[in-house]
Amino acid sequence: MYRERMSELAGAVVWTVTRTADAGSGRVLPDGCMDLIWSSRSGLLVAGPDTVAQVAAGPAGERYVGLRLPPGVGPAVFGLPAHELRDQRIPLGALWPAPEVAALAERVALHDRPGRLLESTAADRLAAAGGPDPIAAPLAAGRAAGRYAAEVADALGLGARQLHRRSLVLFGYGPKTLARILRMRRALALARSGTPAAEVAVRTGYADQAHLSREVRSLAGVPLRQLVDS
Repeated sequence: MYRERMSELAGAVVWTVTRTADAGSGRVLPDGCMDLIWSSRSGLLVAGPDTVAQVAAGPAGERYVGLRLPPGVGPAVFGLPAHELRDQRIPLGALWPAPEVAALAERVALHDRPGRLLESTAADRLAAAGGPDPIAAPLAAGRAAGRYAAEVADALGLGARQLHRRSLVLFGYGPKTLARILRMRRALALARSGTPAAEVAVRTGYADQAHLSREVRSLAGVPLRQLVDS
């Protein structure tokens, strides 16, 4: 039982999951994002940027409420570089003062709209940090559009090494991996809209359908068709 809505925080998404007795494991695909999550069993957690799909499971009745921050925004909210959380799920108390986290977890558990509380918390932290790094959005947009890393670097007034370092801090991985992940997301969206795989490959910049298949399996762990049908 998964639901999501657009957040009042620009570019973010609020999502909820309640595990049912007959629910199987879910597959969380890499997307360049970081999440602030409340779990009815584990409290407040941070999900770092993934490089490969994560398989999510839990006991029946467990409830999750999450705020998925847009690519590049998480480091300003959580207060550390994205690469330090890459492929990790850790308690929020490891990053923020424990009394503050305990008080927030109690408020979220009792709140009738817990997603709103996660949103306001993230917004306050983001404002205190002076907002996200201004290069985050154009860097992600450039790579999502398929522009070469050198072209993006030039547009941002950065050298190749600077672009790589900033990408690690903002997204958890370098610009090449970021582009692979964002391209896979575009390809999956097209395939789910009914576009044939061969056309998806052409429209998203893969060499051919076989290249698309290899990339999807490498990042998602399963074939494209399985993702489309799930």
